[in-house]
Amino acid sequence: MSALVDVILPVFILIGAGYGAVWLGWFSDAGVDGLMNFTQRFAIPCLLFRGIVEIDLGAEFSWPLLLSFYLGAISGFTAGLIGGRLFGRSWEDAVAIGFCGLFSNSVLLGLPIAERAFGTEALRFNYAIIAVHAPFCYLVGVTVMEIVRARGEALGGLPRKVTRAMFHNALVIGIALGFIVNLSGVSLPRVVGDAVDLMVRAALPAALFGLGGILYRYKPEGDLKVIALICGASLVLHPSVAWLVGQGLGLSVGQLRGSVLTAAMAPGVNTYIFANIYGTARRSAASGVLIGTMVSLLSVWVWLLILP
Repeated sequence: MSALVDVILPVFILIGAGYGAVWLGWFSDAGVDGLMNFTQRFAIPCLLFRGIVEIDLGAEFSWPLLLSFYLGAISGFTAGLIGGRLFGRSWEDAVAIGFCGLFSNSVLLGLPIAERAFGTEALRFNYAIIAVHAPFCYLVGVTVMEIVRARGEALGGLPRKVTRAMFHNALVIGIALGFIVNLSGVSLPRVVGDAVDLMVRAALPAALFGLGGILYRYKPEGDLKVIALICGASLVLHPSVAWLVGQGLGLSVGQLRGSVLTAAMAPGVNTYIFANIYGTARRSAASGVLIGTMVSLLSVWVWLLILP
């Protein structure tokens, strides 16, 4: 029970405060958009930049760690894709549903919960996963969506579309700059580092509050079977595969915690953005984000009890 009260509830109280502020009319939709624009385009990229700059790339980027997490992610995507088709949805809808099982909320939920549960030092494993998270997920999602939309036609523009989706993302840019600084061995001037740190301190609290405001827009509507499929793929299947593969590959305690806990997060807001870009399964994706986030309050607690 202490994990629920001390680790998870403060994070969800902050999300609930944002939700309640918008619901009561104390914070406008325009304010939410501005806050999320600030966090996703500036503050969180600075957070990821700082995290990548400071980790030991040789020590933290182990293939067993990444394999355990991303095999789970592919399992969630495959389950959503096949399940969507079995429920009679179009191929395009099925890909968007699969994307919900693929793209976990590794930053806005994963980082604050992992930090509160295991300490700041443990985040180095989270950063190793996050460093390739958005590029990997967009590579898979955009590639499969473009293939099913082409229906056998030429795919000459596919590499350009995938590259555009990945590198027009501010989070990916922040990560890429972090790699450049880390690999070059250049030390940031102290004044620049201090400025980045000031931005980083605002990132997660502001993003969690804004996430609550965003979630207020997502009405729990749509096919309940599809919503249950999304929640099962993201909250149960993804972390379960990460756990089993991690155990089989002999991950350290810290690596196993980072892989499984990141995998156990609800679908990220990017899943709705992906569905909205392609104009398909938007209601299911929005409902999956909202209900998945609510259910994860308890499911993450269960995973914290299971983890060493």
